[in-house]
Amino acid sequence: MANPELYVLFPGCAREALARYAEIFGGEVWLNTYGEFGRADGPPDAIAHGGVSGPVSLSGSNAGPGEEPVRMAGLMISLLGTDEPGTLHRWFEALAEGGEVLDPLQPRPWGDTDGQVRDRFGLRWLIGYQGSAQD
Repeated sequence: MANPELYVLFPGCAREALARYAEIFGGEVWLNTYGEFGRADGPPDAIAHGGVSGPVSLSGSNAGPGEEPVRMAGLMISLLGTDEPGTLHRWFEALAEGGEVLDPLQPRPWGDTDGQVRDRFGLRWLIGYQGSAQD
């Protein structure tokens, strides 16, 4: 069985968001427009379906007519322990550019390191690892 994958309905910025995630996480970005799919329910150059495949994979599109774009409340995308500490720190800093650090990436009393950031596209990320980078 395949793992679940996040699919985000972006508020008109799917092209920019998916390209940015590919810059941050690495991997391949792919984009298909409404025009390429022969769809008339949105602007021909709007993203009807796209994604990033790599160390962090996600898919998305521009929210179509009648669809609500993403608004995250009570939900985080967890990248806990998904890579080496140095990489996770780089990802955290890159996601924070133009976004908002909600809780700095820092050692915790229980011995792990984590933090939270809301990126400029409105997605909330929980990033961390066991122990500290000095371990």
